[in-house]
Amino acid sequence: MNTKRTYYGFTTPQQRRHLFEIWESTGSVTEACRKARVSRGLFYYWKARFEQHGYAGLVEYESRTAHRLRSKPEAVAQRVIALRRQNPAWGKARIAHELAKANNWVPLVSANTVKRILRGAGLWPERTREKKSINGSA
Repeated sequence: MNTKRTYYGFTTPQQRRHLFEIWESTGSVTEACRKARVSRGLFYYWKARFEQHGYAGLVEYESRTAHRLRSKPEAVAQRVIALRRQNPAWGKARIAHELAKANNWVPLVSANTVKRILRGAGLWPERTREKKSINGSA
């Protein structure tokens, strides 16, 4: 039994159009995928959009950026900066905790997001690393 899988890279709009033209003319998903050199999974991924928008729906695809990596609202960033300026001794975890407490204990940002916001505003100190010497003394 051959367990080797075929790799299918990203498709172009022309390739997707060709896929659905073949499918419409033959009615065979297998043949359309073979001729267009795409997987069946990809066919079904695009089929819903094709049925909803037609060939125009095959032109662009949704962003592959993870949804959780999108930036936070500006109001949250401003609140993080204000808390840091009011309480310079607070760290990233305390600021994230205080924001959650003010939001009925629903977390708004993680501690690392607080650090990223503060670093962008110039309110987070850059850590400098000392080089280790070969004999163990600094």
